[in-house]
Amino acid sequence: MCNAPLKIHPPGGMDPKELHLRLARFARERLEPGFPTDPAPADEELRAAEHAFVEEERAAVAERAAAAPRDADGFVRWFESLRESGPGQGDPLFPWLAQTASLAQMKWFLAQEVAGEAGFDDLVALTQVKMPQQPKLELARNYWDEMGRGRPAAMHGPLLADLARALDVRAEAESTVWEALALANLLVALALDRRYAYQSVGALGAIELTAPGRVAQVDRGLSRLGVGKASRRYFTLHATLDVQHSAAWNREVLRPLVAREPRAAQAIAEGALMRLRAGARCFARYRRELGLEPAQLLQDLALAP
Repeated sequence: MCNAPLKIHPPGGMDPKELHLRLARFARERLEPGFPTDPAPADEELRAAEHAFVEEERAAVAERAAAAPRDADGFVRWFESLRESGPGQGDPLFPWLAQTASLAQMKWFLAQEVAGEAGFDDLVALTQVKMPQQPKLELARNYWDEMGRGRPAAMHGPLLADLARALDVRAEAESTVWEALALANLLVALALDRRYAYQSVGALGAIELTAPGRVAQVDRGLSRLGVGKASRRYFTLHATLDVQHSAAWNREVLRPLVAREPRAAQAIAEGALMRLRAGARCFARYRRELGLEPAQLLQDLALAP
């Protein structure tokens, strides 16, 4: 339990690392199986801090989300356009990882990603509760793919852990930048609170929409660095499978939800933009930590084979 008092600072005075370390622990307490004799994770101060964090993130994207169309076809077109126009898209970090990063730099990047992994399978399972039939069925199909279609060796989550072990990547929350922790905390908060169910749909859909291009470049970087195909299977798989997942998500989840409840369009748009904005914040921090100023990035990419 996180029993020490947590003062909720105004945004300008917040210590984000302390906040997101504690929210990460708070999330684990609510997600991991326990027993009736365990202390209940009912820290109202942390719940309030989590809610304030989510609302601050939502406010940052509210204006753009409000412009999303409320008809199903128009909304899906708007959503799909985020692949090119969404926050963080085309970030130069990923071509650099593909073409230039050293093994040590790649391992640092992977440590951040592993430590900030929220568990897509669990997030989908939480999000689908009480959803209408057609979206629920597609979320179930997506979940089944994440679970390796019943084969333990093909489950997606453990594949990332396998890569970390193969490269001796040590992912610890205390050595993870707060932006990566905040990304995971955001996704968990949206999935756990049914008031943000549509935002969770949008956030998860944004992952499926935008991940393939990024993971393909990480996969190329790992291959360039001599990492075997079996070890990098997580990235190879998601570079192709998520394209199919995204098309099905947009058709079978987003379209019927907006057609049934037009108000869902803005909420789904908020979730997508919140997730992409949090990702863009991570990419910028990763570049700073890796010493990649824009001019150096351009020079490195120009000189790369």
